[in-house]
Amino acid sequence: MANAMDVVDYFLSKASVDEDSNLTNLKVQKLLYYVQGFHLAIEDTELFPETIEAWRYGPVCPEIYHELKSYGANAITKAVEGKDFTKIFSQEQRELVDEIYEVFGQYSAWKLRDMTHEEPTWINNQDSASEITQDEMKEYFKTRLK
Repeated sequence: MANAMDVVDYFLSKASVDEDSNLTNLKVQKLLYYVQGFHLAIEDTELFPETIEAWRYGPVCPEIYHELKSYGANAITKAVEGKDFTKIFSQEQRELVDEIYEVFGQYSAWKLRDMTHEEPTWINNQDSASEITQDEMKEYFKTRLK
């Protein structure tokens, strides 16, 4: 099974082709949330095991936040080398991650933040800064598929 950093590295490998992507920690967090949510809704299973929590600026995967916080609000410049994504993700998973990146990656980090602040998964958990459960994400993202 992939982990959240594998997904981030895949996003970063795609971003290196698109110089205007400006992948920041904030933006990566929202992309992780969307890819996990849609994967849960479509495949009925998680793409990665790490949790996502409702933080002040929207959904966050704490492990990834702490791994990338040294970049602050700047674009992540971490080099991705030697990862064979065909061995980490299935073809279907790569297609989903590609689609999430294409659809949601076009937005700024702040636009993505605003979008997540309108969604029940964040709204229902924001006051306690608690985990957004996989069941909550699956239920919500299934409504987005219709």
